[in-house]
Amino acid sequence: MKIVVILFFLTLLGLAKEAALVEKKTDFLRVRQNEKSAHLQTAITTYEKDGTKIALIGAIHIADKSYYESLNTKFTGYDRVLYEMIGGKRMGEIQKKGEKQTLLSKTYAMITKFLELTDQKKEVDYSAKNFVHADFSLAEFKKLQEERDESLLSFAMDASKSADQKKQLNIAKLLAALLTGNSNKVKLQLIGTLGAGDDQIGGLVGQSVIITDRNAKCIQVLDDQLLEGQTNLGIFYGAAHFPDIEKKLLERGYRQAQQEWLNAWTIKKDS
Repeated sequence: MKIVVILFFLTLLGLAKEAALVEKKTDFLRVRQNEKSAHLQTAITTYEKDGTKIALIGAIHIADKSYYESLNTKFTGYDRVLYEMIGGKRMGEIQKKGEKQTLLSKTYAMITKFLELTDQKKEVDYSAKNFVHADFSLAEFKKLQEERDESLLSFAMDASKSADQKKQLNIAKLLAALLTGNSNKVKLQLIGTLGAGDDQIGGLVGQSVIITDRNAKCIQVLDDQLLEGQTNLGIFYGAAHFPDIEKKLLERGYRQAQQEWLNAWTIKKDS
């Protein structure tokens, strides 16, 4: 079970960053803390060119309810929001009908309940009229993974090997925190590793289905929306994808205009 939790955070949260892909590193995920609390934060980074704005909106798959409430409000300000979700083209319909309980959804439910967080699929309104699916179908994703002999597990293992040992998850401390049953203690053990996500796959620059192929799909959908005349777009993807996407935007002449930060996790520390 503990191994499942570790792999879950490494592979499904989508928080790692390929920092070597850009000349000047842009943070899309960070941790800020003081004596009383710690915050895991994601960025909304906006780029501009000739009157067109493209915002990279960091996604975390489990977070505080208030985080998703803030995102839903901000999403209304974009002409189109391009979102990630393999096989998620009908996500808006699924939300309305109610999703069937799968092993993955049960795992999410178990982890979110223990950590006192909530699920992105439950809180984000994917039925919004300005939402556009910008990811592979499940069949497309599986086909590409087979061609590259790639899997979520192999990707996570490679990322773990390339990480800075000083920033690796301390299993002993995590287990001790789990045994207390205190969700804040567990989150405090996890937050440092998640906030240092660039070290998880920093050495994995190159072609992958999970990152670069999906980014190519996203850019293709972005180009379609630009051709339709949309000038204010958001890309709602995991922060792992943004260094590569930022690189592509900069190559096209876009320049970073602003960046704001949202608290995804707010963790109170024991006094």
